Amino acid sequence: MLKKVHTDQAPAAVGPYSQAMIAGDFMYVSGQLPMDPAVGKIVEGGIEEQTRQCLKNAMAILEEAGVDYKNVVKTTVFLKDMNEFAAMNGVYAEFFTDHKPARAAVEVARLPLDVKVEIQMFVYVGK
Repeated sequence: MLKKVHTDQAPAAVGPYSQAMIAGDFMYVSGQLPMDPAVGKIVEGGIEEQTRQCLKNAMAILEEAGVDYKNVVKTTVFLKDMNEFAAMNGVYAEFFTDHKPARAAVEVARLPLDVKVEIQMFVYVGK
């Protein structure tokens, strides 16, 4: 059985997809952009500010599902410029302190709304 997860504390889907879907014991969180859900705009600043907002959005979805960052199994970080990896990684480490999920980080040619970063998650929600 599939269950849709939605919170107003993260940006609404801007296309035919959900913020997240739970399938069995796992939740698949769609790629989160650095959009402030309160104003519906991309946050100002560079890679640090954008990474922080992506992770805040993802954490709001986790909270809505009743889990937290310690349930994250894997993340994928899409970067517009791999030269900004270290700066992104510094912010990422603020969110994943003692728990470090598996991760892939890749440079892509372009991201939606020309943002610098997008982050998706694979999360364990079983009891």
